[in-house]
Amino acid sequence: MTETTSPHAPKAYASIIEATELPRIIHVTDNLYAAAFSLMKLLPARFIVDRAERAGLLTPGTPVIETSSGTFALGLAMVCAQRGYPLTIVGDPAIDRDLRNRLEMLGTKVVIVHDEGQAGGIQGARLARVTELRREHPDSFVPGQYDNPDNPAAYAAVGDLVAQSLGALDCLVGPVGSGGSTCGIAASLRRGDHDPRLIGVDTHGSVIFGAPEGHRVLRGLGSSIVPGNVEHAAYDEVHWVAPGEAFHATRELYRRHGLFMGPTSGASFQVASWWARQHPAEKVLMVLPDEGYRYQSTVYDDSWLRAQGIVAAPGDRGPRLVDEPADAGRTWSRLLWDRRGRATAVAPAVAS
Repeated sequence: MTETTSPHAPKAYASIIEATELPRIIHVTDNLYAAAFSLMKLLPARFIVDRAERAGLLTPGTPVIETSSGTFALGLAMVCAQRGYPLTIVGDPAIDRDLRNRLEMLGTKVVIVHDEGQAGGIQGARLARVTELRREHPDSFVPGQYDNPDNPAAYAAVGDLVAQSLGALDCLVGPVGSGGSTCGIAASLRRGDHDPRLIGVDTHGSVIFGAPEGHRVLRGLGSSIVPGNVEHAAYDEVHWVAPGEAFHATRELYRRHGLFMGPTSGASFQVASWWARQHPAEKVLMVLPDEGYRYQSTVYDDSWLRAQGIVAAPGDRGPRLVDEPADAGRTWSRLLWDRRGRATAVAPAVAS
């Protein structure tokens, strides 16, 4: 069973936001540790709102407009509800009924858009709708999770927590969506003399690291755009993982270690546990972004998997080493990114 290595002192928190925005640091196996969040995006949502208030961009009653189909929407909804800001979330059909209900119970207006073949895919469609709403409401505030530097800056607190709990790390592994968490934590850990390896976990169909765009079954990581907050030169290695392997890893994380997490956490565990086994002398930390309750009727449900034609199976052979993002294919693959710059990713190869 797992061992908690970061005991927290008894404390009465001001709200659920302060109580849950930081992760628990957990010893998982010999050289593998987890930063396990309840709702990771709560941290940047609160941080961005704080900074906007101090800058005078948010005053009582200011409308807030943002695009998200997942946990950033929920985190921002919690913060806006607490502080009285009317919130509109522009999302896509990935917002399931339960998430929409939770958002609307917090007073959030939910606007759903669809991919109609426009530039940037579904993320491009969502951003275009945000621009339209911003034009209709010029007094509004847009947090801008993809480009706002306060997103990665929020994770300095996590870097400090990890350094206090574990000391120097050799390797950090985490899923990549907006780029905030992996780039922000890595930047914090690299402030001193240490320079841990950073491994980004992406999925097939995502263009973040220059692979061909395509349909993405595994959501919560990857993107149909290249977010400005992804600092490509920070990454040493990139993995593309497939849904069946990531869903299997999600279940294994619960079965073997009692960590009931979502599929982006499973993808992170899949890569981090493999890396830790290959490098037993290294101290490895994986980022686990959110809990599994939202996915009980999907990733954790055999009938849903069968209906999707997905077999949740382990990637026993490990990743396939490729030379270019265009070679990522549809199975687990890895590329030695070697801190190359953004130019490699913004001219993605065309899907065959």
